[in-house]
Amino acid sequence: MPVRLGASVTEEVRSSGEENLINLLKCSHVYDHFLLQLALREIIFPGRGLKKSKLKDKDICLLDNNKLRQKLKHLQDLLYLYELQLKDILENTYHRTKSELFSGNRSVQHEMHLPTTSGNLIVYEQDCSAVYGRKSTTSGYYRIRPRADREPFLAFCDMSDGGGWTVIQRRSNGKENFNRKWDDYKQGFGKFQGKNDEYWLGNEHIQDLLARGPREKSLKIDLMDWHGERRYAIYENFQLANEQENYRLWFGTYSGNAGDALSGGSNFEDQWSASHRGMQFTTFDKDHDQFLAGNCASENKGGWWFNRCHAVNLNGQYYKRGRYSGPHDDGLVWSTWHGMWYSLKYSAMKIRAPFFIDRESGDGENSQAI
Repeated sequence: MPVRLGASVTEEVRSSGEENLINLLKCSHVYDHFLLQLALREIIFPGRGLKKSKLKDKDICLLDNNKLRQKLKHLQDLLYLYELQLKDILENTYHRTKSELFSGNRSVQHEMHLPTTSGNLIVYEQDCSAVYGRKSTTSGYYRIRPRADREPFLAFCDMSDGGGWTVIQRRSNGKENFNRKWDDYKQGFGKFQGKNDEYWLGNEHIQDLLARGPREKSLKIDLMDWHGERRYAIYENFQLANEQENYRLWFGTYSGNAGDALSGGSNFEDQWSASHRGMQFTTFDKDHDQFLAGNCASENKGGWWFNRCHAVNLNGQYYKRGRYSGPHDDGLVWSTWHGMWYSLKYSAMKIRAPFFIDRESGDGENSQAI
């Protein structure tokens, strides 16, 4: 008995009309049911096909649209994570020789300050989201590699707060000098050992992280004052230009409870001179700020995206006990929380794709812990 399923399906699709076909395809289980019925009719009654009235029954599909959209988003997220893992497998070798681990008489551990905390320093994922997607749910230092044509580097992966956060900056104790030259901020500096060590990941590394994978990244900033109170700010669409544009900063919508200080604060009159949106990076040896009478980085003791000068400076002078005084408001400042003359105890800047799949992390650690 000949089965002419393909030809009949084509005729039925053409006769059903474009609108009915689109509604039909919105709901996979109805579409599969339709094909099954059509196949059975072809086998039992060749050439008769399925009645057109069945194609017009779309109510069930419309009810399931939201569920299907959520499922599609979940699958897209998984696909992104699997693509990163496949790319890593194709580009990297997971066995390193003894000679690769040493350079001259000094070990790589000495040069790179390899951490004693948990983490995998051999498998090179593109970022901490990919590390988390590989079911590595313990916060710690990992070697990541956003670009295949560049060497991997160490970063702290925060697996709390949904997991998969790549920490690009941390202040916690004032032991690290953040009043650095342009090249230091470009390449990165600090100590990469303990979970509360201070560091700047490096503008080149940050730019690579933002330019690879999903084009849109979220920036979350965790803050803590000297009484142990915590606040946070989240900015969507966090972007950083390359060095030719002096690592110009862009960011989108704000949410959180620390106040939108990066946009210049709540005072509209101050925003034109204090907003950090669109500002270039400035250090004491390379001045790209909007302050014509001086250098904001020199006055405020750290590199940052200064305007004339700032409403935020998380790389400023580390003052203990909060309140401080001096010729300049050069502390670790988030103006919409404690104002310009209060230096915070802790800050961490971390990035992640906004559609990253949230799930419970394994250890519950948070990089905010002091």
